[in-house]
Amino acid sequence: MRREPTDLTAALATKFAGLALAHVTREYPHKLDHVLLDERDVKTPRELHPVFFGSFDWHSCVHGYWLLATLLRRFPTLAEAAAIQALFDSQLTTEKIAREVEYLEPLARRTFERPYGWAWALMLGAELARHKTPAAEKWRSVVSPLMDTLVERYRAFLPKATYPVRVGTHFNSAFGVALAIEYAVTTGDEDFRRLLSDKAVEWYDNDRDCQAWEPGGDDFLSSALVEAECMRRALPPDAFREWISGFLPRLGKREPATLFEPASVSDRSDGKIVHLDGLNLSRAWCWRALAKTWPENDDRQRVANQAAQTHLDASLPQVSGDYMGEHWLATFALLALSA
Repeated sequence: MRREPTDLTAALATKFAGLALAHVTREYPHKLDHVLLDERDVKTPRELHPVFFGSFDWHSCVHGYWLLATLLRRFPTLAEAAAIQALFDSQLTTEKIAREVEYLEPLARRTFERPYGWAWALMLGAELARHKTPAAEKWRSVVSPLMDTLVERYRAFLPKATYPVRVGTHFNSAFGVALAIEYAVTTGDEDFRRLLSDKAVEWYDNDRDCQAWEPGGDDFLSSALVEAECMRRALPPDAFREWISGFLPRLGKREPATLFEPASVSDRSDGKIVHLDGLNLSRAWCWRALAKTWPENDDRQRVANQAAQTHLDASLPQVSGDYMGEHWLATFALLALSA
């Protein structure tokens, strides 16, 4: 029997919002990515990052804010709406964002959170740009110096990025570029969009017959499908359909088979192994987005949508339970359900 696809419901939105509100201001445990310039840099997470000090690490805190901003827009009457607004009013202030930008300034920190954290911060900026309220206009104005800094970081970095990074973790180039393209499109920055798209084409245009050597033991991104989703955003529709026919030529036959089989997660208290739940959710995101490429009478659309649902079924129930997954998995669930 054909299953209806899972949708983002108010009940799920409430669950996700509750999880994020519980961790974006939870300072410990914390995994710092921190270059100490001298002894004065021996500080707590909150002292170093007055906005994004929670959620175990900087990037998870950033996309926790993205999750909350997205839910606030899509479900404005959510029971957690007032708490989200109060959080943003207290945390998204000119002084606190200025200190986040100041942290990035030293040359020794120019690779801080590149590209994963950069891309998620830009996604937060893009989401705030979609809001049509006076409060959101204020938040958007406050975070704009951080957005400008990260756009300039990308502009400086991409011309030097001779090779893409193809791993299934934070350093994946395609994921960072895909999210940054969303920011550029949402904010109408055509020059930035063109820079990102041209780099994606330079990196990936000649890739053919992907063998999909995944998953690795700590992947939370599908290097194959994230590349495809990046190219979907970078190329015009006709050009993308031609490209993906060469990149995944046997997709309609469910090959490579590994892309259609959810990863098994043996220990959700292990911070690396639980990444595999994220892999399942990020695959669901990619499959849902890629399915739109083909018309309804193309069997590849059905295959892609079925694969998305299979991966959602495997890991959507696992977004809460242990903090090693709980501090970030709802973000990837929301990404998938919003595709």
